[in-house]
Amino acid sequence: MTENEALQAALAGEHAALYGVGVAGGKLSGARFRAATTLYEQHRRRRDTLTELLLEFGETPAAAEPAYELPRAVTNAATAATLVLLIEQRLAAVYGDLVESAEQAKVRTFAVQTLIATASSELSWGGAPVAFPGQV
Repeated sequence: MTENEALQAALAGEHAALYGVGVAGGKLSGARFRAATTLYEQHRRRRDTLTELLLEFGETPAAAEPAYELPRAVTNAATAATLVLLIEQRLAAVYGDLVESAEQAKVRTFAVQTLIATASSELSWGGAPVAFPGQV
């Protein structure tokens, strides 16, 4: 996978994450809703950073889909939290690929920092610690 392909994959993942976290947020309240709102903003900033990087490298950033198929129905707070955890787990794998494919220091730095943040987010949403975050 090239650096640009990995950047596009990360951007597509962030688009999907924004959709999924938005859906999940509708079933959350209190501290969990606030955590989801903060996470949504983080994904938005990452999406914007990825878009800027791709434009800087002369690439056309992938557009978001109008909607995404969720892996399961989100009907309550428990299923919403499970969805957020799954999103973070999937993104860790995508950012692991970006770390591996990064050729430029600023891309690698962004990818490593985001992989660490995603792994931390997994823990806060009920995930278990893993030795190598992002490894499938």
